[in-house]
Amino acid sequence: MDTAKKTSSRKSAAKQPQPDKIMAAYKAHLLTHGHQPPSVYKFCLDAGIAEDEFYQYFGSFEALERAVWKWFIDQTVNRLQADDSFNNFNTRERVLAFYFTLLETLRSERSLVLLYLNGSKRLEITPAYLRSFRASFDAFFTTLLAEGKQRGDVATRPYLEKQYPNLFWLHLGFILTFWKQDDSAGFERTDAAVEKSVNLAFDLVGTGALDSALDFGKFLYQQHKF
Repeated sequence: MDTAKKTSSRKSAAKQPQPDKIMAAYKAHLLTHGHQPPSVYKFCLDAGIAEDEFYQYFGSFEALERAVWKWFIDQTVNRLQADDSFNNFNTRERVLAFYFTLLETLRSERSLVLLYLNGSKRLEITPAYLRSFRASFDAFFTTLLAEGKQRGDVATRPYLEKQYPNLFWLHLGFILTFWKQDDSAGFERTDAAVEKSVNLAFDLVGTGALDSALDFGKFLYQQHKF
């Protein structure tokens, strides 16, 4: 490639808007106005972005919002996977690490996150902006719990284990709701809620209290039969 072509290529790359630039402009609009822009055209005009360039990355504001939330969980998972110690954690410790890392990621943009959470009364129904987030969440927890079963950290329960990812999705909803209302310094109360609720969750999915209860119930049922 000659010098003129190289220079032209560099200029073209410099002019091309990046998805994160578009997302940053959109988030700034939400935080300033509290609602979506009236149109993609108006948003692009205010942000100095050509409308057709917006559509190279996002088909709508809704798609952009899904990308914003997917970024939160992707950042969380990438940070965990880059930490060598994470692979040495047991399943309970991995879940704790996930929640604490996610909350740290969300805290960096708490005002934006609260804008969304305050508009969503029931996270278990999965608002549209969380659909891509949830797909990544379910994939992460499905893999994490499958590895936990192989290590013996997570109990094999044929009639219940398929619901484990749903259980943790409801659990995340509880944590986000608690965090949203927490005004303690450094969100200390949320940290305590995460630890205590994860311990409770592992009484349900781990090998322990629930297994003993089920085994005892089975024993009583068999005794009743005789």
